[in-house]
Amino acid sequence: QWRLVESGGGLVQPGGSLRLSCAASGFTLDRYAIGWFRQAPGKEREGVSCITSRDYTTYYGDSVKGRFTISRDNAKNTAYLQMNSLNPEDTGVYYCVVRAYVCYEKVLGRGKDEAWDLWGQGTQVTVSS
Repeated sequence: QWRLVESGGGLVQPGGSLRLSCAASGFTLDRYAIGWFRQAPGKEREGVSCITSRDYTTYYGDSVKGRFTISRDNAKNTAYLQMNSLNPEDTGVYYCVVRAYVCYEKVLGRGKDEAWDLWGQGTQVTVSS
């Protein structure tokens, strides 16, 4: 069974950092672009970052650009999202997603759920003092 399992969420103070992990099982990540989506309470889910499968090109939404860094380790079949300078607006459930090979800006943002093929169960991130 193909699965994505996120971990690393939690409660952090404004200005703090967290690193999320996404472990794949049942398949290998090397042929897939990996993305991170988030859903804040009462808001539509949005894609915030993705990384391609071949040349590791990365893309970020404007709301996280310069603060978040996506990476992948195919040998560990795992992807990461390093989140720095967190603020309360970053609070939400964060989901790891995959799609075949490529990603680009147009598959991030709001209303782009259907562009992605497999979703994890999500991990909660809460930024609060």
